[in-house]
Amino acid sequence: MSTLRSAAAAMTTLTLLTAACATTPRDQPEQQATDTPASAPATPTGSNEETRKATAPAALRFTTRTLDGKTFQGESLAGKPIAFWFWAPWCPKCLSDAPAVKAAATQHKDVTFIGIAGLDTEAAMKEFVQRTGTSDLVHLADAKGAIWTKLGVTEQSTFVFMKPDGTLEKASGPLGQNGLEKHLRTLTAQ
Repeated sequence: MSTLRSAAAAMTTLTLLTAACATTPRDQPEQQATDTPASAPATPTGSNEETRKATAPAALRFTTRTLDGKTFQGESLAGKPIAFWFWAPWCPKCLSDAPAVKAAATQHKDVTFIGIAGLDTEAAMKEFVQRTGTSDLVHLADAKGAIWTKLGVTEQSTFVFMKPDGTLEKASGPLGQNGLEKHLRTLTAQ
């Protein structure tokens, strides 16, 4: 089973690299998201955070670092509408999506926007955030593509919209303001 997972992860990484925006990525640092251990408690022990972790969808069971070096628990997002934005610093489609993402995050305070950077160095990722003015968003450093793999993303710019019940919808970009708004309306519809 471990060999199959390793092979699947290697194939996904290869797919991510070949699906690039016709530009070759730079060397990548050794940072990778990790799954939450299978021994995590199945029943909550009292706090809202523990309840959220115990009931989090499998797609949110990961731990990684933000671009500003903080530990990030995917389970903390359980029960919230989320817009994941998968991007690479050298990707022109990602660059063109940045203004729409920034505007939508400002307008839709009821949605948690998470940038997931990959396929490059952390220095390049930080420079992209600075250049695009998206530093108000949480950006995760996923240089090895572990979260990309977990959510089945094979190209950038891609959005994964997760409803509070854990259902997912993917859309490849660039979406622009109108396309992003359409998906966000669906995400927050009751």
